[in-house]
Amino acid sequence: MTSTHAFWLAGRQATGEDTFDVTSPWDGRLVGTVSLPTDAQVEEAVAAAHAVLDEFAATPAHVRAAALDHVSKRLAERTEEIAQLISAENGKPLKWARGEVGRAVSVFRFAAEEARRFNGGEAQRLDTDQGGQGRLALTRRFPKGVVLGIAPFNFPLNLCAHKIAPAIAAGAPIILKPAPATPLSGLIIGDLLAETELPAGSWSILPVANDKMPALVQDERLPVISFTGSEKVGYAIMDSVPRKHCTLELGGNGAAVVLADWASDEDLEWAASRIATFSNYQGGQSCISVQRVIADASVYDRLLPRIVAAVEAQVTGDPSDDRTEVGPLVSEDAARRVEAWVQEAVDAGARLLTGGKREGASYAPTVLAEVPGEVTIASEEVFGPVLTVQKADGEAAAFAAVNDSKYGLQAGVFTHDLQTAFRAHRALEVGGVVIGDVPSYRADQMPYGGVKQSGVGREGVRFAMEDYTYERVLVLTGIDL
Repeated sequence: MTSTHAFWLAGRQATGEDTFDVTSPWDGRLVGTVSLPTDAQVEEAVAAAHAVLDEFAATPAHVRAAALDHVSKRLAERTEEIAQLISAENGKPLKWARGEVGRAVSVFRFAAEEARRFNGGEAQRLDTDQGGQGRLALTRRFPKGVVLGIAPFNFPLNLCAHKIAPAIAAGAPIILKPAPATPLSGLIIGDLLAETELPAGSWSILPVANDKMPALVQDERLPVISFTGSEKVGYAIMDSVPRKHCTLELGGNGAAVVLADWASDEDLEWAASRIATFSNYQGGQSCISVQRVIADASVYDRLLPRIVAAVEAQVTGDPSDDRTEVGPLVSEDAARRVEAWVQEAVDAGARLLTGGKREGASYAPTVLAEVPGEVTIASEEVFGPVLTVQKADGEAAAFAAVNDSKYGLQAGVFTHDLQTAFRAHRALEVGGVVIGDVPSYRADQMPYGGVKQSGVGREGVRFAMEDYTYERVLVLTGIDL
C-alpha cells in the first residue's frame, strides 16, 4: 500500500507534478503517495465533462446500468482488499470497513436499477380545459449539468459512491473530489469505472488540494454541487454560488430518546447496547452517531448504568484487529479537540462517568451526565466517541430537548407505541426519525438529509438523481385523445 497512486482524468489515469502522503491515523505509517493534478489538468477534466454533457445524457440506460452493475460486482469481489485500505487510511476498524464496502456495493446496484427505470415521465391530458383540447403533455427529466461532488473522510468509499453512482445513473458527468486525508478509497472506484464503456470525460476523480477548490466551485460549467462535510464549509460554498444548485449533507448531534414505555430490563439492555455501539462506531465520526441520550425520568436511573457498562465493554485498539470496535480518530488534532471539549464540560460541572482519556489520535469512549447547556459539547457536533445523557420529564419535554439544537439530521425514539411514533414524526425537527432504535440507521436507498444547519437536499440514490436533474415538459398538439 505504499506505491504512488495516479488520479483519474476524464476516464484515464494521469499524474501531476506534486504528490502528498497518506498516513495511518493509528500508527502514522505511510499508506500511499497520491499524485496531485495541476491546474491545467483540472481544467482539462472540467472541459471534457462539459463537452460530453449531451452525449452522456443521451447514453442508453442499459449502458449506464451495465457500468454501475459492473462496479457493484467488482467492489464485492475486492471487499477484503478495499476494507483493509479504508482501515489503513481512515483508522476505521475492519468490521466497520467491511460494512462500508458492502454498502457501496448496494449503492451501485441501486443506481443500476434506478438507471433502468428513471426518467419515465407520466403523460398528462391537457383537455381538462377547452383551450387544451387535443393536447397531451409528457414530462421527462434531464441533467442540470456537470456535477461537482465533494466527499468527506469518514466514509471514504461509500460517500464517494453516493456522489458518483447517482450521477452516472442520471446521465450527468461528474468530477469527484475525495477528502485529502482519505483519497485512496475513492480512487479505487476509478479503477473499476475504467473497466466499463462509459464515455470518456463523463467522470473524473481528482484529489484537488483544498486551497484550489474555490475556483472549481465558482466554475460556471459545474452548475450542480453535492457536498458532504462540515457546516462551516458547506454553507460557505452555498453562499459563494447562490445561483447554483447545492445539496449539502452536513453535521448533526443525533439524539436517542428513551421514553417511559421502553421500560423492561430487555428493553433497556437493547437500548443501552445500541446507544453504546453507535455513539462509538467509526470513532464517533458519523454525522448520525448518537451524541445525546434523552431518557424519561422514570427509566433514567436504570438506563444510565447500563449505558456506561455497554460503553466500557467496547473493544478499542488497532483497527486492523477483527475484534476492535473503536479505533482512532482521523488525526491527533481531531482527538485533541474532543479532549478539550470534554475537559471544558467537566470543568463546568459535568459528571465524567467513563472515558475521558486520549492517547495520540485515539480517544477513549466517553459518557458524560449533567452537562451544562452553555458548554460547547452541549450544542456542537463532537464528531468523536463521546455521549451525553440527560433526564426529561415526559414525552413533550424529551421532544423539546431534541429540537433544542441548531442541527436536525436524524433522531431515534425508543417506544413501543404507534401513536407516539407518529407524534415523534410530526414533532421532531429532523430529516429522519427512527423508531425503536438509534438515529444512526441509514439505508442507502432511502432519502437522507437534514433540516436547519444539517443541510439542504437529500441523498439516497433516486433522490440524488432528482437533485441532479430537472423536469422538462413536451406538449403534443393535435392528438386525438
